[in-house]
Amino acid sequence: MKFHAASTDLTKAQADLLVVFVSMGATAKVTLPTPEAKKVDKPLAGQIKEIASLEQYEATLGNTFFVHSKGAIAAKRVLVMGVGKLDVLSMRDWQTVGAGIARKAKSVRAKHVSIALSDTLLNVFGAKESAQGCVEGITLGAYVFLKHKGAEARAKDHTIEEVTLLTAAGRVDEVTGGVKRGEIVARAVIMARDLVNEPSSVTTPTYLAGIARDIAKGTPDIHCEVLGAPEMRKLGMGGILGIAKGSEEEPQFIRLSYNGGGEKTIALVGKGITFDTGGLSLKPPEHMETMKMDMAGGAAVLAVFSVLRFLKPRVNVVGLISATENMPSGHAIKPGDVVTAMNGKTMEILNTDAEGRVVLADALSYAAEKVKPDAIIDLATLTGACIVALGEEIAGMFVNDLTLGSSLKKAAVRSGERIWELPLAKEYKDGLKSTVADIKNISSTRWGGAINGALFLSEFVPEGMPWAHLDIAGPAFAEKDTPLESIGGTGFGVRMLLQYLLSL
Repeated sequence: MKFHAASTDLTKAQADLLVVFVSMGATAKVTLPTPEAKKVDKPLAGQIKEIASLEQYEATLGNTFFVHSKGAIAAKRVLVMGVGKLDVLSMRDWQTVGAGIARKAKSVRAKHVSIALSDTLLNVFGAKESAQGCVEGITLGAYVFLKHKGAEARAKDHTIEEVTLLTAAGRVDEVTGGVKRGEIVARAVIMARDLVNEPSSVTTPTYLAGIARDIAKGTPDIHCEVLGAPEMRKLGMGGILGIAKGSEEEPQFIRLSYNGGGEKTIALVGKGITFDTGGLSLKPPEHMETMKMDMAGGAAVLAVFSVLRFLKPRVNVVGLISATENMPSGHAIKPGDVVTAMNGKTMEILNTDAEGRVVLADALSYAAEKVKPDAIIDLATLTGACIVALGEEIAGMFVNDLTLGSSLKKAAVRSGERIWELPLAKEYKDGLKSTVADIKNISSTRWGGAINGALFLSEFVPEGMPWAHLDIAGPAFAEKDTPLESIGGTGFGVRMLLQYLLSL
């Protein structure tokens, strides 16, 4: 799909589909067409206004109807797209509108789509960000994972070849800037989605390490180092090595470094459990069906690094991924075993299905000791409890630093992703006390599971070092189809992290 911006008379825009927008007034029944929609409606003999009236159309978010031009204008069809009330339109809403355009365009097999962006819409977020959000929405809405489908399924899927964002001549440069950034960010999100959607027989720890090496090829700004089991033993990474014992796949500890020339260094830590059976604390079969997605945090880190060379944020970034499978076997770690993390703390493993926090203990320790960053952000599909608390579309955020938390919240809003801060309730730490080790990997209480997971991780972050833990168990994998996210991997966190890094 190719995107570009242009300034053209709407009635002369050559396209299979021309998109115009309408918004809601004070009440849902009042429809406010943009000037562009009014302009197009004149040669259409008022069909837009007439159909809206006859069908009692309401310009709610994503509500649409088609008008066939019958040669009255150059475009073959017009799609009237509702955006709801402009004063409450969020970036996620706007991206969802873009995704809806892509879905509708595919349904009528439109190859060339033109979109009339009025000043009213561009001014909601600013021309550049509005264009970026539109491009991201369209790209992500058009996404399907067909790699393992047959020829018939591939033939049925329609590809949009070209999208033109039409705007006033004086805003073409701004819109073009947004288009370019939107294409780059969307490409990163799609990479993360593809990695999560692949079978775990493909995305092994070794495969992820290969992806990391490929990212670093050909650019002096990015360096890749991969540690195998022998190197991990030397560093004392007993957590990841312990979880990896049950698998025939070799664990990999991946380090990517980007030199942006800035004063700050940010460490991004991703959970990379490429398949999670639960180990000897075996999951029920139905809970294993989607466990190829347990490396979604690691996939997000790889995806971020895949586009840093193009976005060029002026900040230094180090990406760390603890990659291994969690499998049951005669060699697997057992409930009651004790392992030692890289920072020297001992961990009693009472439940082998709480493995993510164990491998992250080593990654966080490594970040603190070897990287010494200005802030650490980890992403992990850590707890089902976070899904219970926040649902399937919102990530839980735990922070020990108000400034970092505020920056991530702003980045989430501006990027169209959703996070919600949960408390690091220190009084819950008593539940993690072990009688034989420094800490145990599950709490003695069944309540507050997401908090307990975060509190466990906090033990491996030095006091005073800004740190944020993002529990992405809910939004990392979509169980149902939505305009913006088809069933499967969502690439959650990529847009927010890139926005955050660029803000620095």
